[in-house]
Amino acid sequence: MFYEPSSASWRVGAESPYRVPVQYAMGEMTQTLRARGQDPVVALWGPKDGAWQRIDASAATEAVPAPAPEPPPATPAQSSKLTERLTDRRHQVLLAGLNRAGLYDLAPDDEAAVRAVVDQLDETTVRRVARWLALAAD
Repeated sequence: MFYEPSSASWRVGAESPYRVPVQYAMGEMTQTLRARGQDPVVALWGPKDGAWQRIDASAATEAVPAPAPEPPPATPAQSSKLTERLTDRRHQVLLAGLNRAGLYDLAPDDEAAVRAVVDQLDETTVRRVARWLALAAD
């Protein structure tokens, strides 16, 4: 459930008998709200001992936004558009690996860490790390 301050109410973000799709939807919705400049408040509920209980969702914890790391200086031979596409691709690969490992919602601090990893590693290494995360999830 997501809290909407404008209406002072909770809105259901996802429902499923399985936890993984709900966590995925929760992460996607949280990322969307953060992209819109909102600070989401999330409550995750699930069955426990035959009753519904609130589950501690680390995504709901408050995080202080960290400044984004500055990108490394580009060499004159590199095209800025190509560099941006490769960086975005490495970012997507790493996020997919983290999602596969069960980390659906990233706080601003986590996003800064992902950017730092993406900026420092080449695509092959990022893919290897994402593969490790996916294998660890299985």
